[in-house]
Amino acid sequence: MIDLWKGSANTWDCDEMGHMNVRVYLEKAFEGLGTLAGLCHLSHVYKPNAPSTLIPREQHIRFIREVHPGRPLSMTGCVLEVGETTVTVYQQLVHGDGTVAAAFRTELEHVSTHSLKAFPWSDRTRTSLEALAGTPPTETAPRGLDMEKSPLPDDEVSRAIAEEQGVQVIGLGMIPLQHCDVFGRMEPARFIGRVSDSVPNLLYDWRTRVAESVPGRKMGAAVLENRIVYRRWPKAGDRFEVRTALAGVQEKTHSLVHWVLDPQTGLPWITAEVVAITFDMNTRKAIATPKDMMDDLARIAPGDISL
Repeated sequence: MIDLWKGSANTWDCDEMGHMNVRVYLEKAFEGLGTLAGLCHLSHVYKPNAPSTLIPREQHIRFIREVHPGRPLSMTGCVLEVGETTVTVYQQLVHGDGTVAAAFRTELEHVSTHSLKAFPWSDRTRTSLEALAGTPPTETAPRGLDMEKSPLPDDEVSRAIAEEQGVQVIGLGMIPLQHCDVFGRMEPARFIGRVSDSVPNLLYDWRTRVAESVPGRKMGAAVLENRIVYRRWPKAGDRFEVRTALAGVQEKTHSLVHWVLDPQTGLPWITAEVVAITFDMNTRKAIATPKDMMDDLARIAPGDISL
């Protein structure tokens, strides 16, 4: 495991739940990937006019312990697998006391900057990547999502399919220039941020009722795991819509599938599956869902779609 990033969370990195927003976790993770790239003769890949770059294809994030503002944070990581044009990297964001805040497993592809066509590693980069091979701790492994399940092919994800399934729009907007990287494409962290911003339109009232089932609770919410498949890359001025359906519900957790789509073409930007909880902001503990409210969630988030 090598050092990839050190810093802390600022007050403005935290949301209404009192902890660091999911978007910021990914911002820090991608900074850490920049460090790893620099150590492997790829210091050019995130700079303007670079001939090649690294883009995420798939990513799993497990949120393990809340991050609060002002506390020390660091990130370490290692390489899990190296292919001809791909590398899978493990990263963990760690609190000052050594406990893990979050763990990331990211499959990156080395591509031509302009065409996004896969670009093989040089011999020296491949050697450097392989030298960073390591084994992540078992306690940070994926837990609530089936990582053996293959994502849907692109032709099975579309606006037309979502509409046919009755999957409702919970988020809508346009990509501004300031949310794009040096190549003009939307930064990866912005996808999860847009989904996070949209979910209250679906679940705020339901989660409030779950919390109020016991007097004295204050409603909060958090994501425990997220698996993201990056499919296309919007640019400034492109539009998006977030459509969300229930994937499953248990006493203390619920799973959702998010399709972030281009409303103009109907094609997907990303698909994602998450495991989330409703929690009490006073005790910072998960709230069990009353049985009669589990069925409500299927009605609130209809549709049969998957990652």
